[in-house]
Amino acid sequence: MSVNFEYYRIFYFVAKYKSITRAAKALFLSQPTVSHYIRCLETELDCSLFLRSKKGVTLTPEAELLFNHVEKACCHLWEAEEALAASKSLAAGAVRIGASEMTLHNFLLPYLEKFRNLYPTLKLKISCSTTPGTLASLRDGTTDFAIVISPLENAEGLEMTPLTSFQDIVIAGKSFQELKGRVLSIHELVQYPLICTSQGTATRRFLEQHFLSCGAVLDPDVEPATTDLVTPFVIHDLGIGIVPEGFAAEALADGSVFQIPIKEELPPRHICVVSDSSHPVSLAGMQFLELLAEPL
Repeated sequence: MSVNFEYYRIFYFVAKYKSITRAAKALFLSQPTVSHYIRCLETELDCSLFLRSKKGVTLTPEAELLFNHVEKACCHLWEAEEALAASKSLAAGAVRIGASEMTLHNFLLPYLEKFRNLYPTLKLKISCSTTPGTLASLRDGTTDFAIVISPLENAEGLEMTPLTSFQDIVIAGKSFQELKGRVLSIHELVQYPLICTSQGTATRRFLEQHFLSCGAVLDPDVEPATTDLVTPFVIHDLGIGIVPEGFAAEALADGSVFQIPIKEELPPRHICVVSDSSHPVSLAGMQFLELLAEPL
C-alpha cells in the first residue's frame, strides 16, 4: 500500500461524520491538519473525495466507493487491536494443551482448575491422546505445548523441561494374599497373571524395555486401554497390576490392594512440558507454564 494509512484513518472519520470539524474533535487534531491530510489523500488517489459547504462535506461517488472498503479495514484493525490488548491483559484468548491420558489424570487436572479460577475468561483447549499423537499435534501447531512423560521417542528438535517425577509400582488384590510381605524378582513376577496398558502406549514400551533389561519378557494377561483401569481390574482379582503409584493411592489407603516390592525396582519417570520453538507460545500459554512451575 503506497498511501499512508493515517490518510485513510482521517478520511474514515471525515466521511463518517460528514464534517471536518467533528472529525478533528474526534481525532484530537486541528481542522487545518485534517484538511491537509484529506488534500494529501486526494493528491495520492488523483480524485476529489469531498464537496465542501458551510453545512459540512458531501462524499463524491469516488469517496463513497472508497469508504465502503476503508470502513471495513479500519474496523478490522481496531478489532484486532482490542483482541491483542485483551490477550495481553489475559482477559481473552486460549491455551491449547496437548496431554497424554496419564499426565492429564495424574498431574494436570489440579493445575487446570487453578488456572481456570485465576483466569475465568480464557479458553482451555485440551487435546488428550497417546504420547506420539500429542507430539504430532505439537509439531503441526495444533497445540501450544505438550505435557507428556519421558523418556520420549522421536522428540528431535523439541524442547523438554522436567516438571515432576513419579514411581510405577506393582499391586495385587485379595486373591494374592500369599504374596504380602514378599519381595519378588521380575522373573518371579512374570509367572503370575499381569495387568498393564495395551501395546503402543508409552507406558507399555517403558515396561517392556525394563523387563527385557532384566532378562524377562512382559506378556500381560489383561491389557486395558488406559492406565486408570488397571487398579479396578486388580481390585476385581483379574491379576497383578503395574501402575503409577498415584493411580493406586486410594485403593492402597483403603486396603483394596497392597503393594508388592520388586527386586529390580522400576526406575522413576518424569512428567515434562515439551514445546516447539518454531511455534511460539501465546502470552496466555506462557502464564500457564509459569503456573506449572509453582507448587499447588
